[in-house]
Amino acid sequence: MALGTQSYPRDPQLLIAPFTQSPPTSTSDLVWTDDPPALPSKGSKSFGFGAKMSSFSPPRNQSGRSTRSTESNSAEDHASIAGSSISNGQRELRKPRSFMNPLNVIRRARSRARLESDDKDTQATSNKLHPPLPAFISSTSGDTSFLQMDPSPNKNALRGVRGREKKKSKGTTAPPVAFALQPEFNLDTDLGRMEGIIDPSLLPQSTNGPPASGASWGEASTSVSRADGRTLTPSSSSSSPPNLGGPVFSDPFLTSPPGVRAREGVTDNRRMSPHAIAPAVLPPQLVSPPSGTQDGMAAWKAPPSWVSGDQPEPDVSSSEDEKASASKRKSRRRTATPRSLHSQVMDTRTYHIRVYRANNEYYILTCGLTTTVGQLSGKLNSTILNPGEREDHRLYLKERGRERMLAQTERPADIVRRRLEQAGYDIADGLDTLGEGDLSFLMKFVYKSTVLGPAVEDMIFTDYRNVDLTNKSLRTVPVVLYAHAEDIKSLTLSRNPMLDIPGDFVQLCTSLQELRLSNMCIKKVPQSVQNFTTLMGLDLSSNRIGDINDIALYHLPDLQELRVQNNRMEKLPWYFPRLRLLRLLNISNNKFQDVPEEVCRMSSLEELDISFNMISQLPDDLYSLERLKVLIIVGNRVTRLPDSFRHLSSLAVLDCRRNNITELGAVSLLPNLEELLVGHNFVQALDLSSGPLLKRIDNSHNDITQISLAPGPVGRTPVSLTYLNVSSAKLSSLDDLALGQLTSLEELILDRNKFRAIPESLGDLSLLQSFSCSDNLLGALPSSIGRLQKLERLDVHNNNLTEFPAALWSCGSLERINMTSNLIAHIRLPSLLPPPAASASTPPSAGVYESALSSTVTLVPALPDRKTSTAGSVATSSRLLPPLVKSLQRLYLGENRLGDDALPLLMILWELRVLNLSFNDIQELPRQFFKEIVLLEELYLSGNKLAGLPTEDLPRLNKLEVLYLNGNRLLTLPQELGKVINLAVLDVGSNGLRYNISNWEFDWNWNFNKNLKYLNLSGNKHLKIQTWQRRGDKEGPSNELLERLAGFEELNQLRVLGLMDVTTTLAVNVPDDTEDRRVRTSVTLVNQLQYGIADNMGNREYLTMFDLVQPAFRESRDEAIFAMFGRSHASPHNTHISKFLHDNFVGTFAEQLKALDLSKGESHPDALRRTFLKLNRLTHDHLFSAYSTNASGRKMSQASHRSAGTLLGMNASDAMGSGGSASSIGASGIVAYFRGHHLYVANVGNALAVMSRRGLAHVVSVKHEPFDRTEITRIRAAEGWVSPKGLVNDEADVSRSFGYYHLLPIINARPDVSSLKLSELDEFLIIANNGLWDFVSYQTAVDIARSERADPMIAAQKLRDFAVSYGSEGTSMIMVISVAGLFSPRGQEKDHPLQDTELFPPPRRNRKDEVGDNETGRLDPEIPPPVGQVVLAFTDIVNSTHMWDVNETAMRTAVTMHHQLLRRHVRICGGYEVKTEGDAFMVAFSTVSAALLWCSSVQMLLLDEPWPKEILDLPEGREVRDANGTLIARGLSLRMGIHCGTPVCEMDSVSRRMDYYGPMVNRASRVTNSATGGQVLLSADALRELMVEMADPQLASTVDALQSFEPEYINVGEKKLKGLEIPEVMTAVYPHKLLARQHVPPAGEQPAPVPPTEVAMDQSNTDDLQPEFCGAALPGEECWAPEQVRELAQLTVRLQTLAGGRVFRPLPVRKGSRAQVIAPTDADHDRFLYSDLGALVPTVSERPSEAELLGLLDFLLVQLELSVESLSSRSSCPLAAGAGPGVEAIKSALVDRARTGRPLDSETLQQVLELLGR
Repeated sequence: MALGTQSYPRDPQLLIAPFTQSPPTSTSDLVWTDDPPALPSKGSKSFGFGAKMSSFSPPRNQSGRSTRSTESNSAEDHASIAGSSISNGQRELRKPRSFMNPLNVIRRARSRARLESDDKDTQATSNKLHPPLPAFISSTSGDTSFLQMDPSPNKNALRGVRGREKKKSKGTTAPPVAFALQPEFNLDTDLGRMEGIIDPSLLPQSTNGPPASGASWGEASTSVSRADGRTLTPSSSSSSPPNLGGPVFSDPFLTSPPGVRAREGVTDNRRMSPHAIAPAVLPPQLVSPPSGTQDGMAAWKAPPSWVSGDQPEPDVSSSEDEKASASKRKSRRRTATPRSLHSQVMDTRTYHIRVYRANNEYYILTCGLTTTVGQLSGKLNSTILNPGEREDHRLYLKERGRERMLAQTERPADIVRRRLEQAGYDIADGLDTLGEGDLSFLMKFVYKSTVLGPAVEDMIFTDYRNVDLTNKSLRTVPVVLYAHAEDIKSLTLSRNPMLDIPGDFVQLCTSLQELRLSNMCIKKVPQSVQNFTTLMGLDLSSNRIGDINDIALYHLPDLQELRVQNNRMEKLPWYFPRLRLLRLLNISNNKFQDVPEEVCRMSSLEELDISFNMISQLPDDLYSLERLKVLIIVGNRVTRLPDSFRHLSSLAVLDCRRNNITELGAVSLLPNLEELLVGHNFVQALDLSSGPLLKRIDNSHNDITQISLAPGPVGRTPVSLTYLNVSSAKLSSLDDLALGQLTSLEELILDRNKFRAIPESLGDLSLLQSFSCSDNLLGALPSSIGRLQKLERLDVHNNNLTEFPAALWSCGSLERINMTSNLIAHIRLPSLLPPPAASASTPPSAGVYESALSSTVTLVPALPDRKTSTAGSVATSSRLLPPLVKSLQRLYLGENRLGDDALPLLMILWELRVLNLSFNDIQELPRQFFKEIVLLEELYLSGNKLAGLPTEDLPRLNKLEVLYLNGNRLLTLPQELGKVINLAVLDVGSNGLRYNISNWEFDWNWNFNKNLKYLNLSGNKHLKIQTWQRRGDKEGPSNELLERLAGFEELNQLRVLGLMDVTTTLAVNVPDDTEDRRVRTSVTLVNQLQYGIADNMGNREYLTMFDLVQPAFRESRDEAIFAMFGRSHASPHNTHISKFLHDNFVGTFAEQLKALDLSKGESHPDALRRTFLKLNRLTHDHLFSAYSTNASGRKMSQASHRSAGTLLGMNASDAMGSGGSASSIGASGIVAYFRGHHLYVANVGNALAVMSRRGLAHVVSVKHEPFDRTEITRIRAAEGWVSPKGLVNDEADVSRSFGYYHLLPIINARPDVSSLKLSELDEFLIIANNGLWDFVSYQTAVDIARSERADPMIAAQKLRDFAVSYGSEGTSMIMVISVAGLFSPRGQEKDHPLQDTELFPPPRRNRKDEVGDNETGRLDPEIPPPVGQVVLAFTDIVNSTHMWDVNETAMRTAVTMHHQLLRRHVRICGGYEVKTEGDAFMVAFSTVSAALLWCSSVQMLLLDEPWPKEILDLPEGREVRDANGTLIARGLSLRMGIHCGTPVCEMDSVSRRMDYYGPMVNRASRVTNSATGGQVLLSADALRELMVEMADPQLASTVDALQSFEPEYINVGEKKLKGLEIPEVMTAVYPHKLLARQHVPPAGEQPAPVPPTEVAMDQSNTDDLQPEFCGAALPGEECWAPEQVRELAQLTVRLQTLAGGRVFRPLPVRKGSRAQVIAPTDADHDRFLYSDLGALVPTVSERPSEAELLGLLDFLLVQLELSVESLSSRSSCPLAAGAGPGVEAIKSALVDRARTGRPLDSETLQQVLELLGR
């Protein structure tokens, strides 16, 4: 409301009106504008009075801008605002233009006489009540009537003044003139909103401030404590209304009294026409001139809107007040009587809040949750402010790098409570007292003057075209911009929550094209935005906007881009289709449950983002977006794409990742689609037949079991496809023809599938540059791969390749080969390579080459000495070498079976930069191994059997930077290694180094390599590092040199030094731990826990991870702590966080443990959680305490420093003293706390822990990734959002972490805590960051570590090396902690503490017995075949024959998974795989307990396998749960039987494996055939033997493992077995969790007939033993869904129509009243039949009975046969004459579809479509 000089007579009735009666209201005289319909205005805050009238908006100026005149000095602008203009010292009374002040008319009575009397009284007293002028306006200027505000007359008063001429006077005040029609308004007596004319100091209870909206007097109960500890508690106010006697009107030009709500300069634009320009507040005379000028602005006057002092009430609220405020608004609309807060359920506890002043002095407030800012203001003014402070003060909130003024109705205590809960605190943590501490890391309340503004130096601009005012704490647009407003093209006002955009500034911005208003906490869009008529881009993201109905964006004719993501919108306004030019709309991260129908009518849209809403279905109307090019729907719940989707003819990019989509039929018909992203869905089949422009397909993490390419008119060859990703699917094979058609493919990714072979058509992909097929079962690569001359990258790690493909030597562009983790034993040149002639320059090692070649190659070309350059020295012989020699730069062959004979061929790879040969069988390197590969930069030789290094050419490796030699047999290192001048990373841990300093002339010393950054000597238990002892008193150069060689002082660049288990006699030789250096000197045995640590700095020059090991925690031998903190990819300053967490965790955790209140049920997880939260706060204080002072040591002002969050969010790189960004300041953390036999694991971020329990990986932590739906819900509740890239606020890749203070509480440090009771089944714990887990699966990591479980240090190093081999480039850190020592008597640890002598024999490698499966090869070696008393176990998949027949591709994948699972646990449980027949296994064991353990483990783990979706849809594979909801069946179902006896044992001459024969084997097979699905049967002999074994102490570990399943034994009774005379008494065994299986047999299973064979395993697949059941799977209730029947009925209708000579077409669907239905012409009726398909299809209920379905299917089959016969009889049909497959073939295919439910093949479907086309 604009200030004026007009005052009103004091009426005694007016003072008591608020408490006696409400003045009547009338809306009969209200005049509305002609604007488009808008939402009704909000109800008034009446405080017991009648509802206020809504003022109507003045019409827009015709020109759209205010008229300016240099002579009048903008007088006309102010005339329309205040009703007068001032020019040349004279005052001209002028009728206001379109401005109506609702408080200028106060209605006293209903009679006309009273109204006229009131008008006269008003005029008579107008000159008597003028307030004094401000001091800076001269009283002698003659303008004594400065800025008169004329009252607007009512309707009756208008009649007497029409036609009256305007009068002019100098120095006198003219009486007010009524001139326009205005509505009548009720009196608003809200004392908190009296616009500066009420003096609260005259009120008797002014100290308590005005009551909040809807609150009763006397509710607020607050107290204030100063920093010295004194608490200030206000006196409780009376419940009676305040006494308003005495003068209450005061001078409006004085500073507003404390606690009064200032409203000067505010226009309620929500009640204005969208065309209106917001009126300015004060004329230029009230604005102090700026202190300085800039860019020639001395002649320019400040605009009217540039005012200082009281600020408008912000239209914001905290997120926690949203629901409460909404309910209050609804209540106000229903009744004018406010509801008292006493009627609500209130929290009676008092909360302590710390409130700061601008000088950083703070006070402690005590108040309730319902206490509002308005109730606190009065007390704060009287107790905190100094007597001389007269300017208005308000309460501000600083959080997440921004500052805003709190509204009078907001509740500070409730804000604190909510923020603490969002930050991870619980009620038990004392939320009511936490607020009195320093919460600046999270939020900060500041009570300061509203006069203060940004520093002058912050308002200097150099570019007025692109103005960025982000996070400047602005209250309005800076005055300096007014003179350059017309030059501004882009204006960013983000993170200024109190911002107001004045109307006059809007008028001046004639060229503004882009406006950003993000992160401003606004609930309503400023009305002035709609007046930026030239705007083309508008960003309103990350606010609290619930709707945009009250802003007319259709007034922006050029608007093209609108971003409103991360708000609270549930619908779009009606006018959105009017935005004719809008091409980009981002409404992601809102609350839409459906796609707004307005979107479907925005025909101009080109890019639409609706990600991370709650949309479950896309509308059919989406096809109307004919220009749509980009559609992003990531993170919704969409299950299918509508059929109308194919009409999006312009769609180029479709991103529908992380939904529930099952099929992509409509996508294949999009003509212009270029990029398709469908990862993380449930798609089962992928059809590559799509548009001719499709270039990229990402279909990873789906249930795909088949990739097809439909030829002909149905599909089109993807001639443009360059990128295809189908990783993490369930593919077992690729179609040779389909793969060969992808001729444009450049990158193919097939990782993590079940491929055993790749088709030879791979060689047809002549443009292929990158091929990745890791983590599969490949036995060989196709020979055609040699034709790929553009192939640059090949990654096939973790497969079963047995040799290096000879064809690869022909790939002339191949630069990177990764074949880690295969079974490669030999490397051979291609046989067609012509043998070169021998040369005199042949090196001495040429004979070694000969032995490595195949018989077709007699000699490797001679390799003469050459320089480092790759050109030149090799002349004729180089032309004889294969092309790969000149191109290959990175070769990874770790974990294979390479021996010394494979190395010579690697010596000819001159261009090698990286060579990884770790964990092979290499014992000695050739003498000239380094002669030609002098370009090496990284060399990995870990885990071999090397005893030395060749020294002759070692100094030539002047580019070598990384050398890994750990895990070998090295005793010394050659002195020549010190001449490798660029060596930066050296790992020689876990060797047998013995070092003698005095032998430095012949042995290597670390001080010779000055550039070392990483040096690991850990694990060399015989190595001693000690200070050199002088010999006598003799001093000389020799002694000084030896002293320096014994220390590490000269390694200035050293970052990591590993000396674990190394003897260091004097600590002076060892450098200290700092933020820039990590030094490990501890032993590897802590509290009977043996552990090992390995890390890798990657491509970083600095530390990003810190490990922590605390033995004897709290001086207890039963307590230990293992932890790590940091990030894999981080900026240099991130080490400050990691180091601080490392140094302070132990002490903080001890404090929290001591503070536990056991009487309240608090336990160790509570202490861990509180420790993480407190450390996060302490880390913040530590990081930013150093930056609270400037370079001169002077404390920075609050205006420049703001808060820690602001400092971090605005300029984190400067704060941390190095280059970086705010998003890089954070650290993941994980802690493992051992207390006796209990383990507690707490973690935040992506650092995880995995426990190995009997060889199985059990994750005991939680990965906090943004894509997790639970985390998304929490993030959105804290006003954060997730981008389609999977980043929180598009910055952080984790949802919880230490640090990230500019995103707190969106990202908090609340850990997930897991508790685990350790047992003897637990082997070791792996703790690692994402440098390991992003590249190695949990189970693979357990298998790798388990192969070296005797030495955790080697296990950790091996995991580290595997991560590097698999592609990890960042920092990785791994801990392996053995827990087996906890269960051994102290001092009697085993040599192999993780090794079970029965189930887990010592690791060994026997080349002859190695199997052809890499995954199985990592496990313990297979036991020798049992002889004598043998226990046999048989398995069989129930109904596998039928499942193979129904879905062969899915069954192929499922059987592969089945075989891998069974074989893995055969090794773990100590079994011997005899043979397999089909999908049946025969396994021999030495004990019944081991056999039963194997069967029980398999039955439980089958439930967790990721079976293909097609298997789970079959009746045999559906999920089955018991009455308690426990899963008891899922996927493949196995029946298993166990019998023991003495069989005939003979070695098979072909397979070279033991086989068993005789009656005992027959009986064991019959026992298995008697079992049902999911059942394990024991024979009587096996049960008796089991009872004996249960008491055998030597089998205690096996029995304990078996008892962990809590087996239940059910007596089945005596059964007659086929072909056997003696019946068998059998016992069924179920794990306790699966006991309900005995009552719920698998779906469709019938009693098995007696098997016809004598010996089950010697005949065909045991599935054939049940032909009756396999044939019983006819179409019925369990095989046919109602939807399938409807589809068949629709096909029948179409064929019947075709048989009648026409083609069926459904009636067009009419959408809305505007849609037009085009009636078909007569010609159309001759060719087409238009009808409603639903009316012609038989009705099928949702739950039909079997009889109903069979009857309906029989009827449809008859109709299909008649239709096909009718088609065949048509003479015009070419198929009747024998063309093509014929009608009989089509008929047969259709009948087959009806009976089996399988889709038609592409050829038949093509023929049917040709018929339909005719």
